[in-house]
Amino acid sequence: MPGTSWLVVSGFAKGAGLKLVDARTRSYRQWYTGEESQLAPDAEAFSDCPGRPDPALLNTRGLSLRPLAAGHFRLLVVNHGGRESIEAFDVTLEQGKEPNLLWRGCVVMPAGQVGNSVAQFADGTMLVTVLTRPGTTIGDFMLGRKTGAVWQRGPADHQFRLLPGTELPGNNGIEADPDQRRFYVVAFGWHAVVVFDRKDTRRPLARISAPDFMPDNIHWTGGHLLLAGMRLDEPACGGLRKVVKGEADPMLCKRGWIVGELDTGTGRIATFAYGTPRQQFNGLSAAALVGRELWLGSFQSERLGIAGGPEARDK
Repeated sequence: MPGTSWLVVSGFAKGAGLKLVDARTRSYRQWYTGEESQLAPDAEAFSDCPGRPDPALLNTRGLSLRPLAAGHFRLLVVNHGGRESIEAFDVTLEQGKEPNLLWRGCVVMPAGQVGNSVAQFADGTMLVTVLTRPGTTIGDFMLGRKTGAVWQRGPADHQFRLLPGTELPGNNGIEADPDQRRFYVVAFGWHAVVVFDRKDTRRPLARISAPDFMPDNIHWTGGHLLLAGMRLDEPACGGLRKVVKGEADPMLCKRGWIVGELDTGTGRIATFAYGTPRQQFNGLSAAALVGRELWLGSFQSERLGIAGGPEARDK
């Protein structure tokens, strides 16, 4: 959360839900509990939501936090627990108090489509990536085949629509630009970021390759547009990730991690921080700045990593 020491962390497992992390004390707690005090459904904005999410099932993935007013944010969460949906929460901050969370509603993904990451524009339009549509696999996008897409739903829409031209090999992380005109999508199979104009997505504005790592997530944090992922060519794991008989290596071998920064002006990705393989932390997927600390998330590990600031090297 901008200007604070609070982080929101998703949990990609049944019942893992949302965690609220205090970076000052290195502590966390389960945030969404489903208690009545956390429920304030907006039936007008989310008229087709079937009901509140079950905290015992809540399985969360991508996150997007958008300021609505001073101390007030809209949090969107990709959910796989009990339904494939985007859950909407309001977050409010008061000086000296823990952030308050209110569930406001949900939108259900199109049949057969599994969301990965979510982003939102100031007008309330949400964008969701699908990594693999039905009938496609991770092995497919590792071989450069188009497997996913970006789906859009505006505040007045009653359903999602697929944005033409956004079909990529493994649509993963997604982020909106502050200019409200562009958005960025990670194409995992290309190890690249693809830039789109939201008014016409039929042809991308740019395709920007990452230097020697596999970007997963992309987020604005502390004024930086950061991408996080594992090292592409890791000698300890036999080099490049392999696809054997259509099956992609699950990457359980410990790879080094890299956080890159995308310069939107030059269209280049520079190394922001990196580290060597770690026994207890693998599968880097996200990064967030809290002051001069870089907090790292993973799609494999049961913990967060913490490194130094922009000069961090193998901490």
